[in-house]
Amino acid sequence: MKKQHIINKLFALVVLAGVVTSCGSSENSKGALGSDVASQAYVTPGEHDDFYAFMSGGFSGQISVYGLPSGRLFRVIPVFSQDPEKGYGYNEETKPMLETSFGFVPWDDAHHPELSQTNGVPDGRWIFINGNNTPRIARIDLKTFETAEIIEIPNSGGNHSSPFTTENSEYIVAGTRFSVPFPQKDVAIDTYKENFKGTLSFISVAEDGDMDVAFQVLLPGYDYDLAHAGKGKSHGWMFFTSYNTEEEHTLLEVNASQRDKDYIAAINWKKAEEYMAQGKFKEMPASYVDNHYDESKQMAFSETRNTVKVLIPSECPGLVYFLPTPKSPHGVDVDPTGEFIVGNGKLSSDMSIHSFDKMIKAIEGEKFETTIDGIPILQYEEVLSGIVAQPGLGPLHTEFDGKGNAYTSFFISSEIVKWNLETKEVLDRVPAYYSIGHLMIPGGDSKKPWGKYVVALNKITKDRFLPTGPELTQSAQLYDISGEKMKLILDFPTIGEPHYAQGIAAELIAPNSLKYYKLEDNNHPHAMKSPNDSRIVRDGNVVRVYMGAIRSHFTVDNLEGIKVGDKVYFHVTNLEQDWDVPHGFSVMGANNAELLIMPGQTETLLWEPQREGVYPFYCTDFCSALHQEMQGYARVSAKGATTELKWSLDE
Repeated sequence: MKKQHIINKLFALVVLAGVVTSCGSSENSKGALGSDVASQAYVTPGEHDDFYAFMSGGFSGQISVYGLPSGRLFRVIPVFSQDPEKGYGYNEETKPMLETSFGFVPWDDAHHPELSQTNGVPDGRWIFINGNNTPRIARIDLKTFETAEIIEIPNSGGNHSSPFTTENSEYIVAGTRFSVPFPQKDVAIDTYKENFKGTLSFISVAEDGDMDVAFQVLLPGYDYDLAHAGKGKSHGWMFFTSYNTEEEHTLLEVNASQRDKDYIAAINWKKAEEYMAQGKFKEMPASYVDNHYDESKQMAFSETRNTVKVLIPSECPGLVYFLPTPKSPHGVDVDPTGEFIVGNGKLSSDMSIHSFDKMIKAIEGEKFETTIDGIPILQYEEVLSGIVAQPGLGPLHTEFDGKGNAYTSFFISSEIVKWNLETKEVLDRVPAYYSIGHLMIPGGDSKKPWGKYVVALNKITKDRFLPTGPELTQSAQLYDISGEKMKLILDFPTIGEPHYAQGIAAELIAPNSLKYYKLEDNNHPHAMKSPNDSRIVRDGNVVRVYMGAIRSHFTVDNLEGIKVGDKVYFHVTNLEQDWDVPHGFSVMGANNAELLIMPGQTETLLWEPQREGVYPFYCTDFCSALHQEMQGYARVSAKGATTELKWSLDE
């Protein structure tokens, strides 16, 4: 330990010397690397990080996985977007994952990763994330770090306030950012107030992770922005922010800012379950697609569904209440005890904190201002816990350290502010560089946060990194919050636009990581169990090549008899049974992507040769000293040729 401490000190001094020599500015000399803080983010070569950080890829439609405190990028998980590196969305096994009621949609805007929970604590089984543009929610299996299911959300436009989970992942939720006609139909946009509605969807999660749209709650045509579930005493409730309670449809910057307050919608989902059991729902037509990956068959399948169950608040008393909140609130966050509900207007100079206990008391005492569409609006003063006075400008999101403190990001003043939940006193503030959006404490939205770090997810970097043309890298910053004062210890670039992130102790995921797929459990319809299963089969113009990959050759490395116009399916099985030995496969002229096949896995590439010739194929992933020798040829003859269909290997 003493030796390691010395190494860490030396590393910090070397980095510090480099910064001072190259920059010499007061900002850098006093910044993240201006003292021994660099050693706090340094992870010795060969050592592992304490936490996984899962960051949304924003417009990339992906999730990126980093280590904390190092900030090292480990993996990019393709979710809603095709990925040529891994063949996701290109190979025949995963194409169905991107099917929707609109057809094949190989892109989305992914904002909010959310870890599954048990008893209110992240458990490391799955992570969920939303597709904002074509409303979808994905579930990623954290044994394999691969997307296991994507379900489309009906009656929604802009799936932003999702996919936030309840304490035991009974449900994840999806609120519509843009209200739309309900049901969807051709209407004039200026009939917004008459025809547009908002839906809040509750997606059930089974023991094996399978998702289903359990029910939707029909609400007024507001914009529903973000959500968080109650916990502890408030378990059984879900809270959504809303804006545009004016129900305007144009120039919202002005027209949706007329009132003094908007609302947080409090949904009693335990009560919803009672109404569902009583049959109080309406079965409504809806077309949406559920795509799931069958790990045993190693293939994805799509299922189209045609109805959804809808609860209407005016017919279900006690289901929904509105909490008045300063204008245009963005995030809504619930502290580890479940008592404090933090949702603040983006342009408010103060922060209004709601009390769950007071909310229940106000409901029981019927302290209502009025009702809208059968939904009682609680009196603002009756649900107010207190006000954090002048903490900063542009409050967005709040997370918690489990020690009675909250940390809020302020977009306009570009800072993180630490404050006490009970006293509402500001305790500390640090600048962010620049224009912070979300922030993340590992477990910071759960009942038991790991209150060691906070990560700022920033929208702008300007002078923080080397320039890369008109657009600069997106960035995150890591602050140590283990003491009374926050301390910046690391800047690191990120992929895409990182909106939100989730962090979890590495020990909850790493031991369960799958090392390889067992060949004997591979039930893919075109799998091979050994090199002896190698073959080529023709059925009309469809040719199936059953090929094995093992260090360092393909078990079919020369094939002839393919003709122009054929559809050639290369079913490639990685015959390795060892950790971290993937094989790749690509053939010249393929117009999709490579295959990247994990040990024991089967993947399929569709090749449609356009002209005669002899075309090489090869392994794209370095696998051994003789990786370059892992290659072969496919001979393509003219359409109608009589060339014999055959293959060879070491004649």
